[in-house]
Amino acid sequence: MERLNQALQAFMKRPTTWVGIITALTFQIVFSLIWMTGYDGVTDRVDRLHIAIVNKDQQLGAQVSDNLMKELPFRMSKIDELENAKQQLDDRKLQMVIYMPEDFTQKTASPDGHANIQYWINESNPALIKSIMNGVAQQVTAEVNKQAVFAGVKSTLGATAKMPEAQAATAAQSLAERVTADIQSTNAIHGMNNQMVPMMMVLASYVGAMIMGMNLEQSSMAVQASVSRWRRFAARSIINIVAALFVSLVGSTLLYSLGGQIEQGFIHLWLFEMLFLLTFMFVSQMFLYLFGMAGMLFNIMLLSAQLVSSGTIVPRELLSDFYTGLVLLLPATYAVEGNMNLLFGGPGVGHEVAILFLITAVAVAVSAAATGLKRSAGRQHEAAIAAK
Repeated sequence: MERLNQALQAFMKRPTTWVGIITALTFQIVFSLIWMTGYDGVTDRVDRLHIAIVNKDQQLGAQVSDNLMKELPFRMSKIDELENAKQQLDDRKLQMVIYMPEDFTQKTASPDGHANIQYWINESNPALIKSIMNGVAQQVTAEVNKQAVFAGVKSTLGATAKMPEAQAATAAQSLAERVTADIQSTNAIHGMNNQMVPMMMVLASYVGAMIMGMNLEQSSMAVQASVSRWRRFAARSIINIVAALFVSLVGSTLLYSLGGQIEQGFIHLWLFEMLFLLTFMFVSQMFLYLFGMAGMLFNIMLLSAQLVSSGTIVPRELLSDFYTGLVLLLPATYAVEGNMNLLFGGPGVGHEVAILFLITAVAVAVSAAATGLKRSAGRQHEAAIAAK
């Protein structure tokens, strides 16, 4: 027992032991605070999701679309051309497109007719989007059957078959379910394993960058007596670039080898992963340049904030105003957007690449400034010691 106490005392005297304990505690505190506040009230903000209606039928379709504009609890808009609406859907400016074809009234009024309301959903989004919009499609179709189709068929029977109104109503009631939902997906995702890839890539990349940065900081402290600050800064930057090149190649190769869905090609995915991994490395190390090992606390907070707000689990439109504003500053946002485009389909990644380059440049500039300021402070300290 005495030897065990000595071992415990030896461990507790080491600063690294306390750092480990504090880090574990920090993860619990930070993740609880950020995730609980980030996802609070998500289901109350579904009215921020955007649905567009494209109506080509000027009779019953126009009536149905007007009712939907008033009754659905979402951001609603009308678009004249289906191709324009589908382009906005592909750009993730819309979450669903509802299409009323030209012959909608004709098919619902015909005794043997059968009409479809077409719904377009972009699966290259968080899975919650597809779930919500599928539910909306079924609800809208059921409502059209109960109200619009019933009224249209009743009117047609009363006018053409010369039935009394009561008989026409009974006949119309028997012709329910004449309108069905034709749900079509763009950028379809094949399997839950592929759905989770964007979150996995962000999580693995940022955690790996954090740990790598921590070890580089320790290596930098170990060689500071023999290597100047700027040479250490240059060496770390070169290591980041080479590591990002190699690590991203391994990650992309494994994803491809395991049958991952890659719509826009392996080379594009590899180069993009290399870019956002390099961005993560420089951003995570920026806090270490500024605050030393204490910068890991900021990295823990940044990791949690990025997982909440990047749009891998919950659509960013459903987050609070604070997180929807914060999301524009975080690199994981653009990593997720680009990954979804490359993996599942969507627009190009030019915008995401430009923002990631900008974030990387800012992180490098801040790190260089911190290196320069520490050098100046060190010289002042040495001069003060010499003066004494």
